[in-house]
Amino acid sequence: MIDLISIITPSYNSESYLEECINSVLNQTYINWEMLIVDDGSKDDSRDIINRYANSEIRIKPIFLDNNIGAPSARNLAIEKSKGSYLAFLDSDDLWLPTKLDVQLRFMKENNYDFTFSSYNVISEDNKNIIFKILAPNKIKYSQYLKNTIIGCLTVMINKDKFSSIKMPNLRSSHDMALWLDLLRGGGFAFGIEQPLAKYRLVKASNTNNKFKAIYDVWRVYRNYEGFSFFYSLYNFVFYLFNAIKKRY
Repeated sequence: MIDLISIITPSYNSESYLEECINSVLNQTYINWEMLIVDDGSKDDSRDIINRYANSEIRIKPIFLDNNIGAPSARNLAIEKSKGSYLAFLDSDDLWLPTKLDVQLRFMKENNYDFTFSSYNVISEDNKNIIFKILAPNKIKYSQYLKNTIIGCLTVMINKDKFSSIKMPNLRSSHDMALWLDLLRGGGFAFGIEQPLAKYRLVKASNTNNKFKAIYDVWRVYRNYEGFSFFYSLYNFVFYLFNAIKKRY
C-alpha cells in the first residue's frame, strides 16, 4: 500500500507566490499526496488561484475561511481534516524540490523514523538566487532544539499515527517551534536529511519588524509556553541567538 502524505498549507494574501508553491507540489516525483490549502480570509486573488488548481486536480483540497484565524489555527484545521498517515508542511510562499516527498518518506521508512526534517535553501524573493543554505544536523533532541531552532517548518515530515496529538499552539509566531518541542519533549529525536529538499523564500515585506516580533516570540515560548525561569530562559535564548546568526554564515 502506498502511503498518503497530507500537505498542510495555510495561505493569506499569497497571490504573488501561490502558483509557484502549488506547482512545486504538482512536480513531486511522489504522487500519493493531498494538499490541504487553507485560505485564511484573503483579500487578493488567492481564492481564485486555489479554485483554478482545485478544479483540475482532485488532490488539491481547498478550505476557504471568511475571517482570518491566523496561521496556527489554519494549520490545525487542515491537520484535523487530513487523511494521510504522514504530515508535511509547506507555506504558500515557499517551494519544494521535486524529490522532496520521495526522498524524505523513503528515509523515514527505511530507518523507522517518525519525525524528520532536511536542509533547505534560502532564496531571493524572485526565486532567482540562493542567498544561503541551512544545513540540517543528523539528529536533534529537546534540550538541543531549545538552543538551536534549526528545524525549518517547510522541511518537516511527521508520521501522524505515531503521535497522540499534533496541534500547533496558538502563538503569533514560533508556533511551529512550540509544536516541535512538544513532539521532542518525551525524549525522542528529530532526524535530519543533509540534502536540501526545499526553498524558503525571503520576502522583503516580512523583514525587520517581524524579525523582532519572531525573536520576542521565541522568548515567550521559553517563559510562557515551556514555563522556564527567567535565567534558564536567558541561558537558552543566548544560544538561540548565537545559532540563529551562525547558521546564516
